Amino acid sequence: MVRQAHHERLCQQYWPYDRTPKIWNPRTYFLETKMLPKYTLPLLAAAGFAFGIYSVIYGNQPTPIAQPVAQPANSPYPSFIAGAGIVEAKSQNISVGTPLGGIVQQVAVRVGDKVKAGDILFRIDDRETLAELGVRKANLARSKAAVGEAEASVNDTRTLLELIEAVTDRRAISTEDLDRRHNAHLIAKARLESARAQVMQTEAELIGTQTTLDRLVVRAPVAGEVLQVNIRPGEFAPAGVGATPLMVLGNLDQLHIRVDIDENDAWRFRKEGRAVAYLRGNRQFKTDLKLVWVEPYVVPKKSLTGDSTERVDTRVLQALYSFDRASLPAYVGQQMDVFIEALDTGSGQPPKLQPGQGGPRS
Repeated sequence: MVRQAHHERLCQQYWPYDRTPKIWNPRTYFLETKMLPKYTLPLLAAAGFAFGIYSVIYGNQPTPIAQPVAQPANSPYPSFIAGAGIVEAKSQNISVGTPLGGIVQQVAVRVGDKVKAGDILFRIDDRETLAELGVRKANLARSKAAVGEAEASVNDTRTLLELIEAVTDRRAISTEDLDRRHNAHLIAKARLESARAQVMQTEAELIGTQTTLDRLVVRAPVAGEVLQVNIRPGEFAPAGVGATPLMVLGNLDQLHIRVDIDENDAWRFRKEGRAVAYLRGNRQFKTDLKLVWVEPYVVPKKSLTGDSTERVDTRVLQALYSFDRASLPAYVGQQMDVFIEALDTGSGQPPKLQPGQGGPRS
């Protein structure tokens, strides 16, 4: 009773307008009645202002430029044309395909193998063609037998015709019988010619089947090295031109660089100008180039370097240079930086075209 009376007095003292009994909590009371120090808000405002100044000062500083992994190559010529070059084989990169589509039965080479012209690269499933070849051979044998039968018939009708023609007294034979035997001999000769024609047709069909069987075996068109193999046994090899070649072949005795010259710089290009190529990633590796030929037909640009400022809606003049493979550790398909000695832009005179410029040399 004493504790309850004390509680009611406290409630009336601290909540004079609310007569409903409430539970008094000393911790809540002191938190609600405690006042914040008078310097707290100014200090918080000053701290926020200082943080804003710090953010503005250090946020507006320029971002440091990232250093390149490798220094780019520099041109050794005062006036030059710069272009991106793609390394390719001497025979150009030959995309090997198949004239007849089918399931790949065997792949006879691997990447890096050296082949000669005519070596087998891969085979297409030929079981159906082999079965057809057997049928053609059987038809040929039957046709030849039919020729023998027709020749015997011709000999028989000739003998009968000669016997009736040997009779001197025409009254002993009728004209109808003579005409019948003569016509029978002509019919037998016609059947012999037809049988011989059937043999020729069957032989042609047999040759066609053998040709189809040979076409199912894809061979190397030139001597070179296997650069890429994109087929496996059991996969379907489509006929015709595809986005990905079934196999890539090339002659690597000497490497070529196909350089794209922008059409805006084509007038400055000189056939007798010197050229040098640098290996990307290490400008210490460089080699002098020798012009092989220039393709005078300007084509849309297809080879992209990945530069953010590169134009893809331009056309380029393609020049092919050669270099010694032992002088540079380069691979087919690798990009290189090429600099070609060009006509000085201040002269304003286009170079004179040399006779016979352009086109592959034999």
